[in-house]
Amino acid sequence: MIEFRNIGVRYGTQEVLGDVNFRVNKGERIGIVGPNGSGKSTLFRLILGEAFADSGDVFIEESPRIGHIRQHLKAESDDETLLEYALRGIPGLAEMEHEIHTLEHTLSATQDGAERARLLARIGDVQTEFEHLGGYLIEARVKVSLGGLGFPIEAFDKPFKSFSGGWQMRAELSRVLASHPDLLLLDEPSNYLDLPAVEWLQRFLKVYDGTLILISHDRYLLRTLTSTTVEVDANTATRYNGNLDFYLREREIRHTNLAAAKANQDRRIEQLERFVDRFKATASKATQAQSRMKMIEKIEADAIKMPKRSLSAGCLRLAPAPHSGAEIVRIENLDFSYDGVRNVLHEVNLSIARGDKVAIVGFNGMGKTTLLRIMAGTRQPTQGTCTLGHKVVPGYLSQEFAETIPTEASVFECAKRCAPGATEKVLRAQLGAFGFSSDDIGKPSGVLSGGEKIRLAFLRLFLAPPNFMLLDEPTTHLDLEGRATLEAAINKYDGTVCLVSHDIEFVRNTVTSIIEVSPSGVRRFPGGYDYYREKVSGESREPDAAPSVAVPGPGPDGVSPTVNAKDMRRARAQARSKHQPVIRALKDKVTKAEARIAELEAELEKLSGVLFNPTPETDFAATNKRLRHVQDQLEMITSEWERDAGELDRLQREQDEAQDALA
Repeated sequence: MIEFRNIGVRYGTQEVLGDVNFRVNKGERIGIVGPNGSGKSTLFRLILGEAFADSGDVFIEESPRIGHIRQHLKAESDDETLLEYALRGIPGLAEMEHEIHTLEHTLSATQDGAERARLLARIGDVQTEFEHLGGYLIEARVKVSLGGLGFPIEAFDKPFKSFSGGWQMRAELSRVLASHPDLLLLDEPSNYLDLPAVEWLQRFLKVYDGTLILISHDRYLLRTLTSTTVEVDANTATRYNGNLDFYLREREIRHTNLAAAKANQDRRIEQLERFVDRFKATASKATQAQSRMKMIEKIEADAIKMPKRSLSAGCLRLAPAPHSGAEIVRIENLDFSYDGVRNVLHEVNLSIARGDKVAIVGFNGMGKTTLLRIMAGTRQPTQGTCTLGHKVVPGYLSQEFAETIPTEASVFECAKRCAPGATEKVLRAQLGAFGFSSDDIGKPSGVLSGGEKIRLAFLRLFLAPPNFMLLDEPTTHLDLEGRATLEAAINKYDGTVCLVSHDIEFVRNTVTSIIEVSPSGVRRFPGGYDYYREKVSGESREPDAAPSVAVPGPGPDGVSPTVNAKDMRRARAQARSKHQPVIRALKDKVTKAEARIAELEAELEKLSGVLFNPTPETDFAATNKRLRHVQDQLEMITSEWERDAGELDRLQREQDEAQDALA
């Protein structure tokens, strides 16, 4: 479908990509990984025609319909609603619908037989194309995707411009998913989502049957959605014909081999240079010295490039935690309101003990960050108390960089403020250990890249070590290696951690208990993330006896809206239809898989019969080869059938539970 041939891209004097060669086949699910700034997003810009290669060509076959998330969003008018914006996901669809209505109106006013025949033929052609593009199903698909990404029914009719940037990005993602493109390009889609929405996105993309190219550092999405991995690093791209785990294993082997080859190459250059230095002034050896100089130039031109790997991976660590009392923080009867009218948090009662590692989860806008800020002391409760324990020293890392680090101060000054008694030599050594060169330390902290800001924030926590770490989306600007390194550091850390993150694997691998913030309040689950998901999925919702009923899931402003009887009927209809497109697709896949399994089992029985009852003409080699192929196919398709049948069963149960909850 897409082929990159000898692609080279430069930005000024900097080479971003050089001699990139790989192919994306139709129907493949590709994960693109690599350090930040390595050129991953440039590949998407080349596909979309937003950038052009300085050398080489990008070939796109069959003119696929491409879906991608735009970075600059614009409504057609000030009063365009969220639903209207999302319905514009397929270019030309609205124009086709308008043409159909115009043709039908013209047809009703035309008496000429030949003209009527022409109009009918044109209506048929446009309707066929409209149906092919999903025009008759687009509204249902859009509503399902909007609901899955956290929008309540009541938000559909609100002006698109009234939503914050993060929620507008969700709407853009919903619009792209609902358009069902042939080729789907997603660049870090989980950056805009909370944990429930990430899980919904994973389920949605699991049954997407087009070609998927996903740029992500999210190990959960890469593991569950992609089957091929392309690493972009050291100005080139390397294709690994396997999923994330296969890539991680093979990458280490490849890196070891490259390191050995580069060491041999460097040793050879050193030998040649020694010969040149020794004999270049000797007349009898001048020709040989000249020959070796040319050899050095040739080797250096074809020098092995080692992958950059992650700068942050080796530059993130946590200092040992100072001693504290047994109870780290106690929250009692806490309310918080920004405007004095609506409570973001209400009647919160919590206690966190020394050594706990806790994640706060829930929909965006429900108050997760607010709760962290209150525990960090940057916000005060409207009512109730938040009391830190004996000798507790909080260390707050905010996703809003300027909230905790002065953007006008230099990198060196930011470090100095955390350790005023340290000498310049010690501070420079620590800055270097966290990946800051002598050129970096004079920069204003506000101009740093996302990864550099994370490193500076953790350096400050290292220089003034806390024993109560409060981390708000710490993985946002970290690549795969950086996330794995931070994960290991938190697991080794002997202090207390409370974090908010949209990275499911990170949460799953670091915390031992969950605090859920939902419309019904704040509650604590004593186990890890998998235990929490198991408990929540097993809960049954009780019908509300009040005249108005809360719709599950918050709105963009964090409020769980109430609906009247008419809205309740609409909610039931949405609950019925929410999983229908996915369920239909899964049923079709399961049915086809069952038919194929029956065919393969019949062929397997036939081939076994040939081997058990051979004739003089029996070709044992060919029969055995075909038998192994059929067995491999049967094993693969049976595995896919088990996965899809299990997912189908789970979705049908969820649909039944949702119906029961709204009955």
